[in-house]
Amino acid sequence: MLKKITAAAGVVLLSVLTACGSGDGGTSSTNGGAKDGLTMGFAQVGAESGWRTANTKSIQDEAKAAGIDLKFSDGQQKQENQIKAIRSFIQQKVDVIAFSPVVETGWDAVLEEAKAANIPVILTDRAIDSDDDSLYKTFLGSDFVEEGRKAGKWLVENAGGPVDVVELQGTTGSAPANDRKKGFAETIASKPEIKVVASQTGDFTRSGGKQVMEAFLKSVPKIDVVYAHNDDMGLGAIEAIKAAGKVPGKDIKIITVDAVKDGMTALAGGEINYIVECSPLLGKQLMELAKKVKAGQDVPKRVVTEETTFTQEQAKAALPTRQY
Repeated sequence: MLKKITAAAGVVLLSVLTACGSGDGGTSSTNGGAKDGLTMGFAQVGAESGWRTANTKSIQDEAKAAGIDLKFSDGQQKQENQIKAIRSFIQQKVDVIAFSPVVETGWDAVLEEAKAANIPVILTDRAIDSDDDSLYKTFLGSDFVEEGRKAGKWLVENAGGPVDVVELQGTTGSAPANDRKKGFAETIASKPEIKVVASQTGDFTRSGGKQVMEAFLKSVPKIDVVYAHNDDMGLGAIEAIKAAGKVPGKDIKIITVDAVKDGMTALAGGEINYIVECSPLLGKQLMELAKKVKAGQDVPKRVVTEETTFTQEQAKAALPTRQY
């Protein structure tokens, strides 16, 4: 059996307009009218980025629209907080549990508890690494490896000679950090003159991206390109590059993943050179899947959202109607 569900066979692509893909934080409940009597417990990663904020809003808004009673917990980027929230949802006997795992490993025990309680689990945005795929009904989210490949493909096509890349990784051990690194590395391997000369986590935050980039600028002799695993770290890197007297987008090219409004604005202004989209608007699909799971209907084991990429001109065209 394949351990990573991101590699599961039978991938189902759903193209939707509103879909995508970081203390215990407390649990809040939003009653959307409970038209069908469905209660969902949702354990969020935290609020580490603009992407995550948009993701949370999508889930809360769509739960209300669907008449689902949402019990929401902010994990503050700590696995122990998410596990505590999931155990609380089990005790409350919710109908469905959904969560975005902060890291890939260490979930089997608590998910076995949910299974024993006959509460189905839906993974959103991020995968888990487990030998037992009966612990969850489905995983809804982006293909992070493919996102890394798209970023690498742009660089391969636009590299004019030897290129030294510094990489701002996402949260250590998380699915998007692992997979975006993997996809990028696989793709640039076709062009030996492109080398990742330094790689470090910025934890998906703007402040983390800035701090790591400041350190890179002091320790790395030559930097041609920054590859940031999300827009926020890329935006932090821009601050550090400017403070060092260099011009982002020109002296140092920048590739990021997400396509949130702040990132797209920087792309349109020429400070970022290329963005790979990862839509946070997963709420509508999640609520549809939850209703099917509660009704005992079969759902795909893997639901991948279709996304695009953006150049400077494409960002300028998309910004006026951007939802996040």
